[in-house]
Amino acid sequence: MDCLINNETLVNWLTQYGAISLFMLLVLGILAFPIPEETLMILSGILIRKEGLDPFSTLLAAYTGAIAGISLSYLLGRTAGNYLITRFAKKGWIDKNFKRAQKWFDRFGKWALLVGYFIPGVRHFTGFSSGTVKMKFKKFALFAYSGAIIWVSLFISFGFFFGNYCFSFLEKIDFDLNVIIISAIIFVILFLIFYKLKTYFFK
Repeated sequence: MDCLINNETLVNWLTQYGAISLFMLLVLGILAFPIPEETLMILSGILIRKEGLDPFSTLLAAYTGAIAGISLSYLLGRTAGNYLITRFAKKGWIDKNFKRAQKWFDRFGKWALLVGYFIPGVRHFTGFSSGTVKMKFKKFALFAYSGAIIWVSLFISFGFFFGNYCFSFLEKIDFDLNVIIISAIIFVILFLIFYKLKTYFFK
């Protein structure tokens, strides 16, 4: 992944600061900072196998970091999300149709929370979008936190069991940070467009 932090730096932080660095980096990564979360977790799995990291504290930090990151994204959606939509939408449109948007996200958005972690760029906005449409926290937590556990478990397991083979495969994939950012922006734009179309076609 094209980001500001290289793999050597990630390894140094993980070995020097351990679980706390993994926790903070995952939180920031889910909040759309340029951090290669998958690579970070694979490196953590490799270091667990090499006994450079404690398994329990590393897994705990990874789970809580992912959960904390998506939760902060959700809270931002519940606050700043409503403000932004209200500011740029036509006056009165939000009040009349916000419940329709909420029903749509309750019906389909919960699955995006579960699988969105595996799509670079998308996972940074699923929590935000669910907060924007006021998804109930219990439903958000069920799908978002389940997805976080699956995502973290899968990539740390890859690092632990397959080690450098899996890491080498990821390095061959050319992830362009600009493409990821553009994809995330398109995701939000499409969401808001659909949100508005619900006004006219599903009254």
